[in-house]
Formats: sequence, C-alpha cells, structure tokens
Amino acid sequence: MRLRAALYERGFLRSRRLQGNVISVGNLTVGGTGKTPMVLWIAERLAAEGHRPAILTRGYRGLGQNEATDQSGADEVALLRQRLNGRAQLGVGKDRYKNGLTLAKDGAEWFILDDGFQHLALERDADILLLDATDPFGGGILPSGRLREPRSALARADVVVITRASHAPALEAMVRRFTNAPLFTAQMRLQAVLRVSSMNEALSESERREHKFFAFCGIGNPRAFFDDLRRWDFSVAGVRSFADHHRYSGAEIRDLERAAAAVGANALVCTEKDVFNLPPSFAVALPIYACRICVSFSDETAFWTAVQGALGRSQPVTQV
Repeated sequence: MRLRAALYERGFLRSRRLQGNVISVGNLTVGGTGKTPMVLWIAERLAAEGHRPAILTRGYRGLGQNEATDQSGADEVALLRQRLNGRAQLGVGKDRYKNGLTLAKDGAEWFILDDGFQHLALERDADILLLDATDPFGGGILPSGRLREPRSALARADVVVITRASHAPALEAMVRRFTNAPLFTAQMRLQAVLRVSSMNEALSESERREHKFFAFCGIGNPRAFFDDLRRWDFSVAGVRSFADHHRYSGAEIRDLERAAAAVGANALVCTEKDVFNLPPSFAVALPIYACRICVSFSDETAFWTAVQGALGRSQPVTQV
C-alpha cells in the first residue's frame, strides 16, 4: 500500500479522471469508522441540492455483479440502496472508473467514492478521511493490526473527521502533526430501533427501556457498536461479535437466542448492516431489532463548506 501510494505521488502511476466532481470517503483502518453513514449523508445532501449523485463502491462480498449495477448482495450496497431509495445511483464492482463512465452517460455528475482513500487509481477532488476516536489506528499496521497505511498518510486528506467523539484533543493534536486540513468531530446518532425483518416497526424509547438486549454484530469495529449501545442507554446483558460482513446461519441465530436467554435478555439487537446478512427465513422466540444510525457533525455547515472548498481548489486533470 505504501509503495503504491508513493508511485502515484511521484508520478510513476497516473490516476484516471471522471468528468464530474469526485468526493472520496475513506479511512486508514480496515472498517469501523462510520464510512457508510458518511456516504449516505453526502449523497442525501447532494440530492437535496438538486444534483445527481452516484456512489462508486467495490461491494465487498457481493454476488459478483459489476458493470455499474446496484443489484449486488453486498450488505453495505443493499443498505445504501434501501436508504437512498433512488436518490443516488450505485456503481458496484472493482473497476470504479469503468462504472463511473457508465453512470456519467446516465446523467451522474457527482461521484462519491466509497472506501476510496487508498483507491488512488481514480482522481478525486476532495478526500475525506475518517478516524474513529475509540480506535483510530487499529492497533498497528496490517497484519498485526487493522491499519492499512501509516499515520503519515493523513497528509493526503483534504478534510479529516474524527467520529464517535464530540471533542478529542489528544487525537486532534496527533492529527495536526501530519496535516493542516480542516478537522471536525462527529457522533453516530441513533435514528430508530427497527423490528427485523419488516424494518417498518419502530421501538419507542419507553418500550426500549423495558427490554434487556443481547447485542451481536459482524462489522469492522464491533466494540464501537457495543459502546454506542451503552451511550444510547440500551440495557445490554451480553454481546457477541463476528467477522466483518459475516453471513449468519440459522443455527447461529438460534445459538444467539440461547446465549441471550442464558443472561436474562428478552431481545436481540444488531446493526442495520447485519440485517442484510441474516438468513432469508428463520424462526426465533425472541424479537430481533436493528439500529438505524446517521452521522451528526459538530458543525455541519462548516464541514460542508470545507468539502466545497476542497472541490474549489482541485484542478481539472486530463482524462487518460
């Protein structure tokens, strides 16, 4: 990763350019910083301003479709498709440049590059880098930790957002050692607690306080989700984590139900992304709920102004 970045920075490799504005959302670690809520926020903001946004994503562990289609089995793609409900196009596949060209022919003029901080093959106009305050550097460089590249890569960011924090002075001071990019903090805000599998029945706050939950998830940073639940005043009796993008079997769901009963929990709770990895049909005695979240900025207006400022500084690049 470091060698590839150096080759691009020194001009030995050239990035390809899409005709439109490209905003990249990424991080230094493998998963767990809040990229999907950020991508959603940007897509919704662009759509509200009258633009035609498209999201370019690899679609990890999908069904293999590409060619600028949103018909992928990847959990994050399914979540984006459901939440945006046609307000943004989705290009899914490894060749994000090719998919971007296809979507541009269909009218897309703004591109959001999902998990794009290391995807240097595509030129971008604004690079937004997310750091999770609860685990900003993932315990070190891969494979011993979750860090994809060293902290010095912060220098490539146009905007830095520290997530799951309202104020993080020590982390902010460390970030300032590598970049003077505009720096913001943001929290993951709970929008709704929805009953699986219909996802149209919300649990009220008073009803939620009557439940004792057993939490489970298959995401990049499970501890962050469990910490969020406690911050949102869930009564959590037990937790269990799985690998990122884990596809659950019926047997695993039944095992989770037994584990919940053993600690006195009367409901299961997971992330919204996990819902798309549950078995197509299963029967449990305990209800399962999913947390729908969004990103909430310390200063939303200033953040968007900083992104637009980065767009304004970018120079047109000849398409290759």
